[in-house]
Formats: sequence, C-alpha cells, structure tokens
Amino acid sequence: MSHVIYKIVEHDGGWAYTVDGVFSEPFATHAAALAAARRAAAEQRVPGRTEAIEYETPDGQWRIETAAGSDRPETDVEDRG
Repeated sequence: MSHVIYKIVEHDGGWAYTVDGVFSEPFATHAAALAAARRAAAEQRVPGRTEAIEYETPDGQWRIETAAGSDRPETDVEDRG
C-alpha cells in the first residue's frame, strides 16, 4: 500500500499544501491550507469502484489492468508551521 504525505508550506504569498512536489491552490491563511489538506487526505482514503484502466507504457505498449477500488493509500498531513 502506498503512503501519501500532504505538507503545509508557504506558497505564492500565502499557504498551500504539496504532494510529491505538486502545489495546491494558494490559501490566505495557514489554517485554511491545513483544513484543505486534511479534507483532501481524508477523501483520498475513501474506497471507490473497481474499474479497468488502460494506459500506454513508455515503450509504446498498451496495457489493461484492474484497479481495485479498495486499494487506497495511507495518508498523513505534515505541518511544521
């Protein structure tokens, strides 16, 4: 199972959360960014439907796999601010 960490950071004149180097939209306050990160982290843990996914690999091969709706990551919010 994967583990996703939401980090609260200063960004673009305000606050944001980041996951794997990707920033959320900016928030005016630290508290707003923290609340949004907690919401996003909780939503990511919610099981979904099992579905077939189709994707192309770097070598040009197309693959079809089943993505289990119950295969959700563990999430945490890291706040050092």
